[in-house]
Amino acid sequence: MSNYCIISEFNPFHNWHLNLIKKARELGADTITCIMSGNSTQRGELAITDKYLRARVALELGADLVLELPFPWCSSSAEYFANAFV
Repeated sequence: MSNYCIISEFNPFHNWHLNLIKKARELGADTITCIMSGNSTQRGELAITDKYLRARVALELGADLVLELPFPWCSSSAEYFANAFV
C-alpha cells in the first residue's frame, strides 16, 4: 500500500490541485494525505476561505485525509516549514 503526501495551502482549491491529486492516483497512490495550512498562509495572510471548507473540498475531490500543519510551521520560511516533518 502506498500513501502519497501533498503539502498544500489550497488557497483556493483549483484545477491544478485537482490534477495533482489525480496524478498521484495515476502514479499508484492507494491513499493521499494532504498536509494543509490552517486559516493563515505561509506568507502570513489570512486564507481566502476557512480551513474546514478547503479540507472538505480536498476530501470531496479525492484526498483521503487532510491534516493541519500548525501555525508556527505553516507561517515560517521554507527551511522551518520543511523541518515540521522531521
